[in-house]
Amino acid sequence: MKDSLFDLLKRVDTPTVCNAIEVAQGKRGFDDFTRGTMFASALDGVMVGYARTARIAAVTPPSEPPEVIKARRMAYYKYMSQGPRPAVAVVQDMDVPNAIGAFWGEINTNVHKAFGLTGALTNGVMRDLGDLPDGFTVVAGSVGPSHGFVHVIDFDTPIEVMGMRVAPGALIHADRHGAVVIPDDVIPRLEAAIAQLFKSEKVVLDATKGKRIGFAEFETAWAAFEASRT
Repeated sequence: MKDSLFDLLKRVDTPTVCNAIEVAQGKRGFDDFTRGTMFASALDGVMVGYARTARIAAVTPPSEPPEVIKARRMAYYKYMSQGPRPAVAVVQDMDVPNAIGAFWGEINTNVHKAFGLTGALTNGVMRDLGDLPDGFTVVAGSVGPSHGFVHVIDFDTPIEVMGMRVAPGALIHADRHGAVVIPDDVIPRLEAAIAQLFKSEKVVLDATKGKRIGFAEFETAWAAFEASRT
């Protein structure tokens, strides 16, 4: 990913990225995004990066010996500290829809930010709102007070978060709307697609935003909008 694309993606929201992917593909129907309502730790927070994946659970204590659980947790942290940057932690909570354990709180967010990650995406729980570090956004399936018996099951494997399949290394864009996986073949064309999208939208917005117009004026603007998309 070029630096210019990374900088651009940090400035746009996830719905814009979803639309731009369809512009780049020349068709509708792209569906590699999250389903349902998610919660963001910062309303203006955007995360962009390559997925570092893991699975956790928290409802019941782990059945393996404590030394095994500790060794896996440390191996998880080592994994998260490595790999290409920018990076996003993408963690599937296996207890969903009954998730109770907040893996993402003040401690883990600061640890992962220190590792150089830009944020965390999970179908599970976050907590410590108000105490999370600036510049590290968490987008989660729920908010709760406890960590339960949270433990790492495995990492660096394909996972699923809110209906979105994520492979290790996939390029993720996420904000308060949810998240999207950007297809590899779209990445080289995405900057141009976003520019084309903005140009097309401007036709309608210039004609309508903050104005009172009639149908004839709208019809003219809409025809120009549709022509700009072809």
